[in-house]
Amino acid sequence: MMSNTSPFAFTGRTFKCATAGMAGIALMITTGCSEKKTTAPLPPVVEVIAVAQRDTPIYMEWIGSLDGNVNAVIRPQVTGYLIKQNYREGDLVKQGQPLFEIDPRTFEAAVEEAKGLRAQQAARYETTRANLARIKPLAAVNAVSQKDLDDATGADLSAKAALEAAEASLKTAKLNLGFTKITSPVTGIAGIAKAQIGDLLSPSMPTELTTVSTVDPVKVYFNISEREYLKVATAAAASGRKTEQVPLQLFLVDGSLYPHQGKVAVLNRQVDQSTGTFKVAALFANPDNLLRPGQYGKVRATMSVDQGALLVPQRAVTEMQGKYLVAAVGADNKVDIRPVTVGERIGSEWIISKGLQAGDQVIAEGTQKVRPGMTVNPKPFVPEAPAADVAKPQDKPATPASKG
Repeated sequence: MMSNTSPFAFTGRTFKCATAGMAGIALMITTGCSEKKTTAPLPPVVEVIAVAQRDTPIYMEWIGSLDGNVNAVIRPQVTGYLIKQNYREGDLVKQGQPLFEIDPRTFEAAVEEAKGLRAQQAARYETTRANLARIKPLAAVNAVSQKDLDDATGADLSAKAALEAAEASLKTAKLNLGFTKITSPVTGIAGIAKAQIGDLLSPSMPTELTTVSTVDPVKVYFNISEREYLKVATAAAASGRKTEQVPLQLFLVDGSLYPHQGKVAVLNRQVDQSTGTFKVAALFANPDNLLRPGQYGKVRATMSVDQGALLVPQRAVTEMQGKYLVAAVGADNKVDIRPVTVGERIGSEWIISKGLQAGDQVIAEGTQKVRPGMTVNPKPFVPEAPAADVAKPQDKPATPASKG
């Protein structure tokens, strides 16, 4: 018995199922392709700042070390045992104030001995002078020989010389007794004592007893190069002032500005051949004794004022093959790479003398991510607060950016 089902019918059903499957696969492929379509990249984020315009002082800076205007080294002038210290270390002492005392008994005895010798020589001189006074009239009438007169005259002169020597010895003994009280030769800050009670002191001892420094005004030493010296001298001449009249400012190690201005006091007569610099000493008033010898500070000399200078952060300027470039962002957020002419560097900013205008937006952070014509996403740039940058004794002083 034959079946009514045709093999073509079965084949047709199979073909229809296959056709439907192919359509589903095609739909999946089409959907998958639409989901994998790439999107445009987002513009890079950069930080921008407006070009500032303001009157800007042009200055030069150096690292300086503070010292006393006068540093009096206190040493013993006689040999003896230290029995007393009459000052508190680190305090202000007055001129003539006793600092130390040496055992005076030996020197008091020497004074008494010198007094006795002087009295003895004074009595001898009185005797020889009286003898000479008696002999002179007798010699005038030939009552005594010329030899007697000569002997009396010689004895008188010898006695007078011996008396003068005794007086000198007495003065020396009194001076030595006075040296047992060691006083301050100046008014200033007294340092820590380097001897203790009971120590045997002598003028030949290797260390001083202490040092007294006058600190009002205080002296600041710093070194300037020949080029800097010529710039300072030229700027001073242009303003009708002498080099010594250039006003100086002092910044302390915490970055604070010292309230008193200073002035140049000493410019060494020659250049140090080993460093190629002049040594300069400046004086700053120090009425409260705030500044002490050994401190460090930054000395700043204002040369001139650039009226209406344009300034940008130094990080916004790129140097390439001797040329300086700045990336500016226009109103359409597109980047424009501009060549600029730079002037002095002032702190963390750079004066731009050509290539920018006040208010232009320049990229201060992210310049490495941009190219000309690129669209960017600008954000405001917030400069970091300046930190104190005065060199410490162990640091190597860096050349300030404003030196040129």
